[in-house]
Amino acid sequence: MAWSVAAIGHAFARTAAGFSAARALLGLGESANFPGAIKTVAEWFPKRERALATGIFNAGTNTGAIVTPLIVLRIALTWGWQWAFIATGSLGFLWLVLWLALYASPETHPRVSSGELAHIRSDRDEGAEVAVPWIRLLGVRQTWAFAVGKLLADPIWWFYLYWLPKFLDTTYGIRLAQLAPPLIVVYLVADVGSVGGGWLSSRLIQRGWTVNRARKTAMLAMALLIVPTAFAPLAGSMWAAVAIVSVAAAAHQAWSANVYTLASDMFPRAAVGSVVGIGAFAGAMGGVLFQRVTGRVLEANGNDYTPIFVVCGLAYVTAWVIIHTLAPRLEPAAVEEPARV
Repeated sequence: MAWSVAAIGHAFARTAAGFSAARALLGLGESANFPGAIKTVAEWFPKRERALATGIFNAGTNTGAIVTPLIVLRIALTWGWQWAFIATGSLGFLWLVLWLALYASPETHPRVSSGELAHIRSDRDEGAEVAVPWIRLLGVRQTWAFAVGKLLADPIWWFYLYWLPKFLDTTYGIRLAQLAPPLIVVYLVADVGSVGGGWLSSRLIQRGWTVNRARKTAMLAMALLIVPTAFAPLAGSMWAAVAIVSVAAAAHQAWSANVYTLASDMFPRAAVGSVVGIGAFAGAMGGVLFQRVTGRVLEANGNDYTPIFVVCGLAYVTAWVIIHTLAPRLEPAAVEEPARV
């Protein structure tokens, strides 16, 4: 609801301060989206299916990035820019009504049979549903393993989102009117990666692999696929660079589907939303820092993107090593209060 109110509020802003306040409220409302989504996946799917479920809903973000500009532009040209905010914000209220009408936990949902519930709750190593204080979450290495996965990877994704148009313009002279085809390709390939990465680890678990081995194998494969991103500035043509970045974007989304699932692999369902929130904060702060550093580096070296893309190529391998060091077996975090004697 907060997100929808903020989105609609942009249409009524009359000053830069008012518009900034609407933007801040928009970010505040959006921040609960992924923690809530990951917790919902943890509630409704066993571990062997969670990465695929996460990959599917995460692919929706890329689909929205393709469809929304086309729709918003039409609305703005027909009825004015204010109605673009009102229309998109109103969709949030529609979604809220549908959610409240249709969603319930598996235990209380009228259409979930006893067999389906047994399937959902089939993970023997999941602890009881207990509330976990935030301070205890910050004191376990599994939280920091997840946070590192977000801290080092999220800024790279935002670099693709914010800087790719400027990179193509600077390097290949691609103007704004010509950007739609390459950006659509990047987002479509990223969608394939999001679903495919989730499918890969889920499939490996179904074949008898441990959760730890399946997740880590999928994540390492994606991290290695991203390494060639370092050579994007040296590509011989615009489409060669787009191909390299598209593979990296797909691998990022596959990585993301599995990293998000790590939270539900290592924490009780009641703590998943909080852990994802901590990781999202780390990713956001990393994004703020990386975008500032990117601007400074480009200003200092004459718009040479090579050092930035080298960092992009190595960030995921570095994150994988740290995650494996902090959570070598993805063992459940000891976050429950010790029993009193």
